[in-house]
Amino acid sequence: MATMSSFQLIMTAIAAIMLFLYSLQSFSREVRALGNDRLRRWLAVTTGNRVSGFLLGAVFTAVVQSSTTVSILALSLLNAGLMAFPGTLAVLLGAKVGTTLTTWLVSFKLTGIGSFAIIIGTLLSALPYGVRVAGKSVFYFGLIFLSLDLVSTALGPFRDDPRLIGYLASATVPWIGVLAGTLATVVLQSSTVTAGLAVVLVQQGVLATEGAVAILLGANVGTCFTALIAGASMSQGPRRAALAYLLFSATGALVFLPFVTPFTKLVVAWGDTNAVALAHLLFNVVTAMMFLPILGLVVRVMEPKRQLDLLRDSKPE
Repeated sequence: MATMSSFQLIMTAIAAIMLFLYSLQSFSREVRALGNDRLRRWLAVTTGNRVSGFLLGAVFTAVVQSSTTVSILALSLLNAGLMAFPGTLAVLLGAKVGTTLTTWLVSFKLTGIGSFAIIIGTLLSALPYGVRVAGKSVFYFGLIFLSLDLVSTALGPFRDDPRLIGYLASATVPWIGVLAGTLATVVLQSSTVTAGLAVVLVQQGVLATEGAVAILLGANVGTCFTALIAGASMSQGPRRAALAYLLFSATGALVFLPFVTPFTKLVVAWGDTNAVALAHLLFNVVTAMMFLPILGLVVRVMEPKRQLDLLRDSKPE
């Protein structure tokens, strides 16, 4: 009976994780449907400046709840000639920071808003067309956090399981945690899911904060592989932008990797119960600040000559 109970709990947790992933994808799709054309115009117009491009990438990723969506959109605009190579890199750096919003919401234990958002979204969906479309976004937003609540509930009984504790304890070895975070994100195709689960596991007392921080470093690397796959079918510019995206994340992870333990102690002292969310934010902000000032150099090294020629030809006589 105990074995069957454990099996059911594991299946519930897996189903909840799949629901979480589906909710994120659906929410992202509905938000894009609300303002896809407007989003494309704003990205194309406001990314001429590296700072504005960075801020725009951060804000839209926070709204859409998916750095993958924003990164692929940026690569698509670059491929279509609607965005310059430097602006694309700035948006990609911003997307890294914007994706930390979900981690903060989970860390503040705001997942309880999920049921309310689902009810409100359902009611809005019964109203006239314009509001009905927005209602779907609200509904899926609520479903994101309801599914995380289900994950937390399903994993609760395992907090004292010695086998799970022993397995997750290996993540406190930094390179193992980074590798686990990378692989999990590649499989799940979402760093948001990986980050959200890491926060939930820490809140349940199942995963040590240091292990969660290492997993987050890996999640930031793993999320780049979707962009690499998408860019592979595009022209040379997007392919190089996707490689730069991986370079940003991998370099940041390598810089932080030797200091995971002292970094964890620092965020625990500063953030207390929100230490994992703070670590996620600091890692991405520091990584962005490493590359944003030298973005021009990165562009000169990585931008294809054809793109430079196109930019020169587009200037007025």
